[in-house]
Amino acid sequence: MNTLNHQEILIQVKDCKQAYPKENHSELVVLDDVNVTLKSGEIVGLLGRSGSGKSTLLRIISGLLTPTQGEVRWKDKLLSGPAEGIAMVFQSFALFPWLTVQDNVQLGLEAKGVHKKEREELAEDAIDLIGLGGYEKAYPKELSGGMRQRVGLARALVVHPDLLLMDEPFSALDVLTAENLRTDLIELWVEKKLPVKSILMVTHSIEEAVLMCDRILIFSSNPGRVAHEINVTFPHPRNRESVAFRQLVDRIYTLMTHREVETVDPNNLGKQQTENNQFVAIPALSMNLMIGMIEAVLAEPYLGRADLPKLAQSLQMELDDLLPIGETLQMLELAELAEGDMIITDLGKQLVNAELEERKDIFRHNIVQNIALVRVIRSVLDERSNHKASAERFRDELKDTMSPEYARHTLSTVIGWARYAEIFDFDEESDQFFLDEDDKNVKE
Repeated sequence: MNTLNHQEILIQVKDCKQAYPKENHSELVVLDDVNVTLKSGEIVGLLGRSGSGKSTLLRIISGLLTPTQGEVRWKDKLLSGPAEGIAMVFQSFALFPWLTVQDNVQLGLEAKGVHKKEREELAEDAIDLIGLGGYEKAYPKELSGGMRQRVGLARALVVHPDLLLMDEPFSALDVLTAENLRTDLIELWVEKKLPVKSILMVTHSIEEAVLMCDRILIFSSNPGRVAHEINVTFPHPRNRESVAFRQLVDRIYTLMTHREVETVDPNNLGKQQTENNQFVAIPALSMNLMIGMIEAVLAEPYLGRADLPKLAQSLQMELDDLLPIGETLQMLELAELAEGDMIITDLGKQLVNAELEERKDIFRHNIVQNIALVRVIRSVLDERSNHKASAERFRDELKDTMSPEYARHTLSTVIGWARYAEIFDFDEESDQFFLDEDDKNVKE
């Protein structure tokens, strides 16, 4: 929409790293080597999976968080704390329930010492702008979710910021309400009615990013980095059903599902990974969910190969829900992700068509071959005379290379898979892995 060559540079993020110390004196790196430039006259989207550091970067740019390394410059001055001219809209509505709409909107102006009459006029203008005229005296409890988010937007706009930061502002809304608010916001932007120079927004929705943004920065994970930058040149209003729109959505899905292929010595499976303590994070996925996804892709109209955007739409799933399933199926060699599609492998077809005992055999062999953590736990249990091992040991090893939340999900998922495949069992009360008589007889 805008020509940026001669426009003002608002934000420059240089060599930014954000890390948090861990109990074993190592650190959890959330962001690493991040460089971002934001100019006036553009809407830029930060797109990526949960845990890729998008919201952390937004907090750094807002001045609420100081990076571990690197620097942030706001209008060519080093940013140190919240800056004049930057406002933020949060995912949650974050309104004070005891204040009216007008009082909530005026809070920022009051903090700046603006005279009462002026702040009332500015608040009324902002409330009218975002479509809530007539609700000035209403309280948050009297408003719908969409209306409350509009109040949050008005509160950010009332101070006439140069930069508006938005952290997944539509994710807490229902589909229709979110769509209406997106449309209204874009119309105000195109008509130059928004009192801002630029917008930087975090999203996990590919379609939302293509619908709203002039540039999209795609983040990789563990640690978060800007992996790709996409320019969106379509004029507003954008047609979701146009060929060019769908092609760009497909391209972004392809970029986000691309996986570097590693060379593995078949005679030394997992040894290097185990020695380096680089266990792979596994999302909380049940066997039933994975089987259900394979069956959905094998059925009409996909017949084994599904376009990811269409699959997400038909299953009413967001990116953060669909991609972990696809990537896990790929890790287990039950599916492949290629060119924005999910393709079920012959092994995947064999698994879902098998009877229960054969299905268990297939899955057992599969996860032992592909999941290093399963191999390590089983090896420890086999070596010990009592065939028992504390889960705390493996939990600590996982936390060396991933967040506590990912470690918890990974261990929980492996326990469920191993029980299903009868590789080992787990006693919650003693927090121990163990082999029962049937498990001892299972060898790979």
